Parts: sequence; C-alpha cells; structure tokens
Amino acid sequence: MDAMTVVVFTVAVALVFDIINGFHDAANSIATVVSTRVLTPRAAVLWAAFFNFAALFVFHEGVAKTISGIIHIKAEDPAFIFVVMSGLIGAITWNLLTWWWGLPSSSSHALIGGIGGAGVTYGGWGILVKAKVYKVLYFILLAPAIGFLLGGIIMMIVFWVFRRWRPQRVDRTFRVGQLLSAAAYSIGHGGNDAQKTMGIILAVLIASGQLPKDFDQVPVWIILASYGCMAFGTAIGGWRIVKTMGMGLTHLKPVGGFCAEVAGAITLFIATHFKIPVSTTHTITGAIIGVGSVTKLRGIRWGVAQRIIWAWIFTIPAAAAVGSGCLLAVQALQFW
Repeated sequence: MDAMTVVVFTVAVALVFDIINGFHDAANSIATVVSTRVLTPRAAVLWAAFFNFAALFVFHEGVAKTISGIIHIKAEDPAFIFVVMSGLIGAITWNLLTWWWGLPSSSSHALIGGIGGAGVTYGGWGILVKAKVYKVLYFILLAPAIGFLLGGIIMMIVFWVFRRWRPQRVDRTFRVGQLLSAAAYSIGHGGNDAQKTMGIILAVLIASGQLPKDFDQVPVWIILASYGCMAFGTAIGGWRIVKTMGMGLTHLKPVGGFCAEVAGAITLFIATHFKIPVSTTHTITGAIIGVGSVTKLRGIRWGVAQRIIWAWIFTIPAAAAVGSGCLLAVQALQFW
C-alpha cells in the first residue's frame, strides 16, 4: 500500500475518532443544562459545539505534544503509522460500545489504551514513554477527585452566599448562570479533547517523515480540523449518555448544575494549562457527585455510579486489547 495513502487514511480515521469523541462526550458539556431544563437538547448541543470550537483561541498545543509523545515515535517508519491506526480503531470501537450501553466512559483513556496496546504489541513495553504515561494514570484518580472536591466546595459557598434568597429567585438566577458555566465547561472540554486528536495526527506526520520531531508549531490545518471535528461531533450529540449523566446519576437543580460545570471547567483549565490530557467524563462525573453529596448524599444513585466506575476500570485494557488485535491482524495480512 502506498505510504501517502496510509498517512491520509490514518489522519481521516483520527478525525473520525475526533467526531465520535465529541459525539460521545457531548453529555459532559450539556447533561446538567439539559437535565435542569435550562436549554432544550438541540439548543444545548449547539451551544456546547460553538464553545468547543472557540476553545482554539484559548488553548494551544500543550496537550497535543503530550499525546504525540506518549510512545516513542520512530521517524520515517511506515510501519509505525499502522500502530497509530490500530490504536485509533481500538479507541473508536470502545467508544461506540459504551455509547450504545449509555455509559460515560473516557474517550481520552480509550485513545491512550488503544495506542498503548498497539504500541506494546509492535515494540514491547519499552516503547512507552513512562513519564507521560504515569502523568495520565495519576489523573485517572486526580481529575474526578478534584472535580468532586471543587463541586462540593463551590456548592457550599453558593448555599452560604444565597441562603437568604427565595428558592424561586435562586432558580431564575442560576438558569442564566448555567448558560455561562456550560460555555466555560465546553471551552475546557474542547481545549483538552481536541488536542488529543491533534497529538495523534502529529505522531502520524512525524512517523511518515512529513514533520520533524522537533517541530516548533502545529500546522494550522491540524488545529482547525481537530477543533472543527470535535465541535461537529458535539453538535450531533449523544442523548443516551446525557440521560445517564444528567438524569440518572443524581437530581440536579440549576444551582447544582452551575456548580458542577464551574468545578469541571476549573479542573479542565488547570489540567490543560499544565499539558495534562484528562478525562472530561471523569471530571464532570466527580463534580456532579460532589454537588449531589452536599445537597443530599442519599440523592446520588450509587448503582448508576457503580456502572460508570466499572466502565472506567475496563476502558484502558479493553481499548488496548482491540488496538493490539488490530495490529496483529495488520501484521498477519502483511500490509508492510
């Protein structure tokens, strides 16, 4: 197969993953604003998609460089491009399965699992850049914990500040506030997640020799394509997961939705600033539970939360297994 054809096809698969990522993770941005009935589902996804794309003016390529360097890239090695392609197929497969099951698993961890599984199959455990892998693994626990902590703290502060307001007035105020908090969260979501696809495309171009390892700036077309596909995926939405996140996990009022989104946005902004790819799903889930635990601990549906946690546990190994299997199939068919 012609090397350039493989590169183009792999970049196309990466952008398909980006669309599915936006589709799969639309719930993260809009679940609370839909469940509190501040916006209709259609208006909510368009609102989120706009701010997903607008994130390119706020965040740049820090997370992309972390993702592109998570395994040692062999420059000008056509076989390595198949590693990336196999990893992407692993991530896409797991994303579609969890979407069908209505489980908010992490697209980020599916991507890392898929690429890692294909990479280890190709070059052994030594191919992993351990410092960057550990950074991602630490934040599997830290992202939801930070979201949980901030969600609880912000909710308590809001309760104290507005304790003398009538409930109807609080509700009206935070219906408007949720538009702003959903926008902030969508910027954080777009900024962190779109860069993951950018990182994959960069890895493909480096492996094919079309971009030097020590590149200074990400090509503009990669930035526009990655943010654009993320926004498009969000715009077509994933209603199954919206129901789990916004309605199945706990009952939220506008004030609770606002606090959860602000907590999630702060967490994502901090992580993206420090070039850490985190799970937007884990982050907003932690924030929602944090808010729910302040209002009424028994109000959290722990059976739903347990299903979500199991999906988190299985995401990396499941995507890694599919990515590894795809690469073995490619090797058996002797594509290179």
